[in-house]
Amino acid sequence: MLTRTRIALGALVIGAAAFGSAALAQQPVNIAIATGGTGGVYYPMGGGMANVLSKHLPGIQATARVTGGSVDNLKLVGTGQSEVAFTMVDAARDALKGEDKFKGKPVELRTLMVLYPNRMHVVSVEGKGIDKMSDLKGKRVSTGSPGSATEVMAFRVIEAAGLDRDKDMKRERLGVAESTNALKDGKIDAYFWVGGLPTAAVTDLGATPGVKLKLVDHSDVVEKMNAKYGGIYSEGVIPAKTYPGQDKDNKISVVQNILVADAKMPEKQAYDIVKTLFEKRDEVALAHGEAKAIVLDTQNKKNTTIPWHPGAEKYFKEAGAKM
Repeated sequence: MLTRTRIALGALVIGAAAFGSAALAQQPVNIAIATGGTGGVYYPMGGGMANVLSKHLPGIQATARVTGGSVDNLKLVGTGQSEVAFTMVDAARDALKGEDKFKGKPVELRTLMVLYPNRMHVVSVEGKGIDKMSDLKGKRVSTGSPGSATEVMAFRVIEAAGLDRDKDMKRERLGVAESTNALKDGKIDAYFWVGGLPTAAVTDLGATPGVKLKLVDHSDVVEKMNAKYGGIYSEGVIPAKTYPGQDKDNKISVVQNILVADAKMPEKQAYDIVKTLFEKRDEVALAHGEAKAIVLDTQNKKNTTIPWHPGAEKYFKEAGAKM
């Protein structure tokens, strides 16, 4: 009788252990995607990516995280608080090298995919007397929120234009939505914003009754920026009619956006994430149209100075990218 009881108890223990192992195996892996503010492109696109990963990748539960932008995102990856992050190449390069805002604290990043070109907007409205970069002198200007790649690139554009960001303007540090409201309310005269097209907050400004949007040309600063920062910028255009009231092309500076992860992300996980996002990018584009710019031709070293994650590199080589 005692032996039977022991056998029964042993079976219960084994059964419970097996049940516990099965339950543990079914626990989803959480993936936090660090994006940006709600008025930009990173956040809605990141939300679309989170939905796609959660829907199509078994065992993955992904969420989009509102952040201050690229610099914050890279720090979140570095501290293990986010597994995946949106960033501009210039901010990522600083993080990898431990320079500027990452001085002495390098982050071991790896590229998952090249996303879309990020376009620098220098935004004002009629009546502020701002027609060219030199007109920013003496004005109240927002250079982007703390922890954003807008701030990183804005400082470089200002420097290349021959202006001093501290002496030549009264500087605010606002996100794109806050900058738009401040410009509407007359609290600032202009703002910098680097993002995709169209950016909702800039569209909102252009559609405001009684407001005439002005976008300031500055593509002539690209050569100086590249001479100092290593050839990662290019000249570009925000086409006329991209925003309400924009009646001509806006000549601008451009930098690529990339999706990154920590170098320690398992190769299979990185492979699965990249494969799912790339092959389901039409679904991601339902959240924001810039996802249509994620194409095979841009997945190469020319568009990112950050080393590729082995899992991402494996997928893109299989897909036929010339990396």
